[in-house]
Amino acid sequence: MLLKIILIFALQLVYVPVLTLRTIFLVKNMSVAASSFGILEALIYVFGLSLVFSGHQSIAEMIVYAVGFGVGLYIGSRVENKLAIGYTCLVVNLMEMNEELIAILRNKGFGVTVFEGMGRDSKRFQLEILTKRNRENELMDLIEEYEPKAFIISYEPRKFKGGYLIKSMKKHLKKCNTLKQM
Repeated sequence: MLLKIILIFALQLVYVPVLTLRTIFLVKNMSVAASSFGILEALIYVFGLSLVFSGHQSIAEMIVYAVGFGVGLYIGSRVENKLAIGYTCLVVNLMEMNEELIAILRNKGFGVTVFEGMGRDSKRFQLEILTKRNRENELMDLIEEYEPKAFIISYEPRKFKGGYLIKSMKKHLKKCNTLKQM
């Protein structure tokens, strides 16, 4: 019975992160990856449930199944945060134009578009920055260092076309392919 409980818990620790990743790939329109994870998810799910509901149904096994699900959710969210799949867009509102911050961001490879607008009491400046999610913390740290009072909104864009980031990614991909061929 102890071996069965450990197996059920271990299956949940694998199953739920796979479920989490499948859901994320589905939301991000990555159908092939989502389908692959879906197949793996279904196999683990059926096997796990068959263990829980086979023969004598133990309350301990059901509790372990539920606890494993909760721990698996935590692990799945941590894995997703480490993978940081996709892109994020930051809208940064500044009280004054900060040319130094803009130059530093651009030198570090971030595409920055600057807008001037009118706030309630005075002129405001807005930076719009699209970046890969795995660079979001780096970007936030830079903004915090140079503009600690900035108002920042972060969101995930679903679709985009053209612009600095796309061009730089294509150049980088072309450069990598050229190096591989040498």
